[in-house]
Amino acid sequence: MTQEEYKIYIDDIVRRVESARLMVSDYHIVKIVAISKYSTSDEIEKLYGIGQRAFGENKVQDLKAKATELEELPLEWHFVGNLQKNKINNLLDINPALFHSLDSLDLAYEMQKKLQAREMTLDALLQINSAKEDSKHGFMPEEATKAYETIKKECPNINLKGVMSIGAHSQDKDVIRKSFETTYEIYKSLDGASICSMGMSGDFELAIICGSNMIRLGSIMFNK
Repeated sequence: MTQEEYKIYIDDIVRRVESARLMVSDYHIVKIVAISKYSTSDEIEKLYGIGQRAFGENKVQDLKAKATELEELPLEWHFVGNLQKNKINNLLDINPALFHSLDSLDLAYEMQKKLQAREMTLDALLQINSAKEDSKHGFMPEEATKAYETIKKECPNINLKGVMSIGAHSQDKDVIRKSFETTYEIYKSLDGASICSMGMSGDFELAIICGSNMIRLGSIMFNK
């Protein structure tokens, strides 16, 4: 695929995002984060050349390697993976624009200690396991609001910006929709929340219609 063909391909994805966005409101803005975990630095640079700026990784070592290789480009790096407590310092060394997967109070408290010691802050999203699936990390829906308020109160170096969830692992659109609606209802109830990160390559249009304003697109953005 030539760069021109690739641009046409990406433009079509953007049109799909726009169509879904307009079903919500003329004023609804949706940000695309390109998840580059299966892509090379060259592929990221190619997508950057078309206009994409926000990229996400799910392993700290991969994020560090790619951010270093591409440090001359004005990229916005997001961390979207499960974070082990022993990797917190490594992540803070990189200082990503947004940490999507704050999935436990233990992690929040440990992160607060490390942030305070460094005299730095980190923007983050509370991960919600809205489909209540064993395979997923995150707070159960009934715990999420209280956990959000607790972290806001007790972890001042963590700037909670909103919530993140992964749609239900199902072929049934109604089940997936319900998981997105659950997350969005929690998001709407949170004081000062501005980001509702839902939707991936296979379900982003439905996520947007359900209220998502940040989508995480991997394979589809890199034509894989």
